[in-house]
Amino acid sequence: MKLLLWAAIILAVIWILRSKKSSAKADNAAPPRPADDAAEVMLSCAYCKTYFPASEAVFDASHTAFCSAEHRRQHAAH
Repeated sequence: MKLLLWAAIILAVIWILRSKKSSAKADNAAPPRPADDAAEVMLSCAYCKTYFPASEAVFDASHTAFCSAEHRRQHAAH
């Protein structure tokens, strides 16, 4: 009877330690969310309609946004 009691106690301790370890991993696994002010404006390319960050935009003389210089040239050729 004592052997069953010790086995139950050991299994309970192992189970508790594993559950705490799993919850600690789950808390650390979530990536941090960027602050709202860190969000960048997205623009749509006038040629292919793909959205891209405004910092990567290529503009023509009329301030139309393009995702690349190649798309700017192709749009001007039409």
